[in-house]
Amino acid sequence: MRLSRAAAIVLRQLYLYRGSPSRVIPLFAWATLDIVLWGFITRYLDVVAPNGPAFVPMLLGAVLLWDFLTRAMQGVTTTFLEDVWSRNFLNVFATPLSIGEYVGGLVLTSVLTSAIGLVVMLVVAWAAFGMSLARYGVLAVPFVLVLFVFGIALGVLGAAIVLRLGPSAEWFVWPIPAIVSPFVGVFYPLATLPAWMQAVGRALPASYVFEGMRSLLAGRPPSALTLGTGAALALLDLVLAWLFFAWVHRLAVRTGLIARYSAESVS
Repeated sequence: MRLSRAAAIVLRQLYLYRGSPSRVIPLFAWATLDIVLWGFITRYLDVVAPNGPAFVPMLLGAVLLWDFLTRAMQGVTTTFLEDVWSRNFLNVFATPLSIGEYVGGLVLTSVLTSAIGLVVMLVVAWAAFGMSLARYGVLAVPFVLVLFVFGIALGVLGAAIVLRLGPSAEWFVWPIPAIVSPFVGVFYPLATLPAWMQAVGRALPASYVFEGMRSLLAGRPPSALTLGTGAALALLDLVLAWLFFAWVHRLAVRTGLIARYSAESVS
């Protein structure tokens, strides 16, 4: 795998962003709106329940982390879909670029775009509502990294779904974070869920992140077992997503689907 070839995917995206403000604004606009909306909701809850828990770090922090995971996922899928929308997908694989280098480029692009979104969200949350992850220092870093890896895995999975079913299947991709969120306890402990949903949640790395962050907010040190389990599951999900994408790519090449990849390519 040549890093320079993966970097070429990133460079292409940078040229697209440079020439199109409509691509740049979504990197932070929707996340900023979420932070503002939930920030005022949490401020209101603090007023009506002054003796309750600190809602700003509990709920606003959860929104910030979940939006970061969503940005990480969409950093992969949107980069992939740019090639699909522009009918450039076949051209990419007509080059010496390997599938590993291509996926590596998607991941590098996601690192850049999700970092921009995270910085903007942190600044807005701190400036408008006084909420900052910095108070937790390095303890918060492993949780953010686990969410990032899981977001990348979801993005690669989403790209594989579109590659297999065709461009019209992109509508299966956008709801993925919304479908996953009830199972991972973004705003509530897993114990709130029915048993079958808890079982699903324990198989998802994000649930360990939010359980650990709630412990951190309560003043308890995060469990090394919780963090380790979440990290192991995130890495496993990333490997499985990569294997699935590689399998779908081989299938598309073998069946000729990749040569007739268009909005009608659904089989």
